This record gives sequence, C-alpha cells and structure tokens, in this order.
Amino acid sequence: MKFSVREQDGVTILAPKGKIMGGPDSTELQEKLRDLIKGNTKRVIIDLAEVDWMNSTGLGIMIAGLTTMRTAAGELKLSRVTDKIQSLLVITKLVTVFESYDSVDEAIKSFTK
Repeated sequence: MKFSVREQDGVTILAPKGKIMGGPDSTELQEKLRDLIKGNTKRVIIDLAEVDWMNSTGLGIMIAGLTTMRTAAGELKLSRVTDKIQSLLVITKLVTVFESYDSVDEAIKSFTK
C-alpha cells in the first residue's frame, strides 16, 4: 500500500492507495501516525477515495490509529469512504465509531466546529 501525506488548513491528510490488508504496509501506516503524534499533530484525516479494499486487519489498523490519536488528545476522521468500505463499516458497526465525511473539505471544516 502506498500513501501520500499533505497538509491543508492545519490538518494532515493521509491518502492511502490500493488495499489495506495488514503486513509490512500496515506497519508503515501505523508508524506514520505515531510520527505525526510525536510531531504534535492533533488533526488527521484518512482519505479513503483510492482504497480498493480493506480486510479485518485493515479495520484493526484504522481502529488502532483512532485509538492512538485519541490517546494523544488528537482526532482522526475519514473522508471519501468508498461503497465497499462503507458497507464494511456498517456491518461491523464501526460506522458509529468513526466520523466520516463525503469530502476532504467537509472533514477539514468539521475540526473547527
């Protein structure tokens, strides 16, 4: 899994591409979140527009990221969740755990509420 990182309006946006299924790629994503926290980043969006699939390990990575951010008094939100991943979040009831937005801009605005 590849991902890009950018900042917009004081919010860090991680944009993974491909599949989130565990293995070495997942470690890279978790390490990036830890690095952001060490750098005092408190607001993160994961833009899922280019994620083809996510399995249970991928969900675990997302939950671990959310927990890590909340423990550090930060927030992690999702944007542009694909239909496949949205159905996975609904089935697992994680749709009630993650804040999810239709666009990156909407997610960014939600931090100022």
